[in-house]
Amino acid sequence: MAHDILIVDDEDDIRDLIAGILDDEGFETRQAATSAQAFAAIAARQPSLVILDVWLRDSEHDGLQMLEIIRREHPAQQVIMISGHGNFDMAVSATKMGAYDFISKPFKTDVLLHTISRAIEETRLRLENTELQARAVDRFDDLIGDSPAISQLRQTVERVAPTDSRVLLTGPSGVGKGVVARMLHRLSARKDSRFVILNCAGLQPDRLEVALFGAEAKGGGRRQIGVLEAAHRGTLLLDEVADMPLETQGKITRVLQSKHFERLGGNNDVEVDVRVLATTNHDIQSEIAAGRFREDLFYRLNVVPLAVPPLAARRRDIPVLADHLIERLCRAKGHSTCRLTDDARAALQAYGWPGNVWELVNVLERLLLNANSSVEIDSEAVSQAIGQDAPAVIRWDMASEVMNQPLRDAREAFEREYLKFHLTRFSGNISRTAEFVGMDRAALHRKLKLLGVQNAIQAQKLSA
Repeated sequence: MAHDILIVDDEDDIRDLIAGILDDEGFETRQAATSAQAFAAIAARQPSLVILDVWLRDSEHDGLQMLEIIRREHPAQQVIMISGHGNFDMAVSATKMGAYDFISKPFKTDVLLHTISRAIEETRLRLENTELQARAVDRFDDLIGDSPAISQLRQTVERVAPTDSRVLLTGPSGVGKGVVARMLHRLSARKDSRFVILNCAGLQPDRLEVALFGAEAKGGGRRQIGVLEAAHRGTLLLDEVADMPLETQGKITRVLQSKHFERLGGNNDVEVDVRVLATTNHDIQSEIAAGRFREDLFYRLNVVPLAVPPLAARRRDIPVLADHLIERLCRAKGHSTCRLTDDARAALQAYGWPGNVWELVNVLERLLLNANSSVEIDSEAVSQAIGQDAPAVIRWDMASEVMNQPLRDAREAFEREYLKFHLTRFSGNISRTAEFVGMDRAALHRKLKLLGVQNAIQAQKLSA
């Protein structure tokens, strides 16, 4: 996405010259001849960069005074000062006040472009660092696995990402809806601009609107920039949008339609170009029926619906996902490299994972904490890490009962639990279960029927 550069100079030909150079390089430009025009332009939308002349005729404020105001109200705003009457002391003064650099007129085109590129790159790196810090909380940023469910989702993401279509991501908590949202941004034309997240469930209604729209300065305070403005030319994720208050839902609906809004306490129109993604773990249709979610907002957000499957629906992904996460967690925590044994992977596959991927992450962290110097993690360690939530198939404790049975009954009891375990492990897929246990598919069917494994038919329905 093109960067928006505001050129502030009292000479028309200088503004046009700089604008012409930047337009040829693919930048978008706006122009202002006075401080009043410049402040109005910044109020309408904060630019990526300001090129500011020191001397401004017929202007309420000169360039240095403007620099002071801009840095006070917008500390992150990059400003390059230019002047035809500059000297060393003026350049030092400007940089001390927060200017990124100082360029004397007449300037060389390559010097101007190089300075602009450095300023924008510094801003990009700063934002990227912020994003990386936020992403570290997520612990992973890609769809891992090759199950039909995750493969189909990945293909859909790759097809939808290059468009500007709004996407509504649904699924239970912990499935990785935020991961999918990041992928949509990373694979889009907006990838070089900001990815901004607003947790709609984490703020009170009044604070939520400030976070969305920003607020004008009052009482000597500083203007607040909302996420809509911060995400200009980038992507905004409305996380858990169903928890947004109804009044705020109405306001965001109008913004999605008009693409402009006013900051709280202000009357300046702020126009934004933002791709909006949203997530929810609620049944939106039920929320609409109950009067808790606006139907018109639903239709504006649900241009492309994407359902992110729970971990239990893609069990075949669990081993490779667990290995991936173990490796990343070891690296992040400076832990010696650990590996999961085959029986540990099987135990992880057999568990139901009501907390989905985030529960898996937590269990793996717990395993690493308990591993100490051990390089292998076995099924017993997995069972202990899962604790009371572990299914009986993992914590199989029938040994004493089996040992007191005749051989035939004991063998049947073992076979029944063994096959139930692997049916669960492979998401009920008969073919994969048969292949693993070394049986013909038809023979496995007969064995399941003989053993009275009642979920065999249900398991078949789950196979795909």
